Amino acid sequence: MKRFVPIFVAFVLAIFVVVPAKAQDVQLFYDAGRNCATSTVEMFRPDGGGSTYFFVDMDYSPRVVGAYWEISRELNFWQDSKVNWMSVHLEYDGGLNTSALSFNNSWLAGLTYSGHSKDYSKTWSLSAMYKLIPGTVGLNGRRDVHNFQLTGVWNINFAKGWLDFNGFADFWREARPWQNSSYIFVSEPQLWVNLDKIRGMERVHLSVGGEIELSCNFTKRGFDVMPAVGLKWTFK
Repeated sequence: MKRFVPIFVAFVLAIFVVVPAKAQDVQLFYDAGRNCATSTVEMFRPDGGGSTYFFVDMDYSPRVVGAYWEISRELNFWQDSKVNWMSVHLEYDGGLNTSALSFNNSWLAGLTYSGHSKDYSKTWSLSAMYKLIPGTVGLNGRRDVHNFQLTGVWNINFAKGWLDFNGFADFWREARPWQNSSYIFVSEPQLWVNLDKIRGMERVHLSVGGEIELSCNFTKRGFDVMPAVGLKWTFK
């Protein structure tokens, strides 16, 4: 744990210098389950034709040992219609890791249902997608590129803005030679305390909290639980 303290300090200082202000937030976690630090940069930007979202994860132990990113686009040119809750979802996933080598490149396309409360303090979405994984090979040695993925995303701001509960859940099919099952589940619920609610700290958009990674057949066979504590800076 001690060797990651300098990483936390350096990363928080770098937020103000390196990361462009157009990023929505930057996070840094200490992952107790894997004994490493993980940084996340993510952005969500709505516009007249839908929205764009991406995140980039990097793992440190203490040097960089892995990177992963996803970028997606929701197409919705009918925002004034009665079916504005439905959009067309396009996505790309990929990354590298020193122990797992490369993650399979994935291309996804499908439909997304999304909604929100009147004050936008609660938002949610559910996507059903076809998932093309060109590099995947099944247990029988044959290429198994055609798959599917279901994704749910939520964000709840409550306790007069003091707390955020957000996260995602993914369930998909992907053949891996070392797995007994081709079905994978990952969810990362997060809970944050927003320090900018403290009087005199309104411009300090720093949050403290953490997440729990719940997974099945993701990094190893069977179910796994990995807690992490972290910091988050939100650009407003």
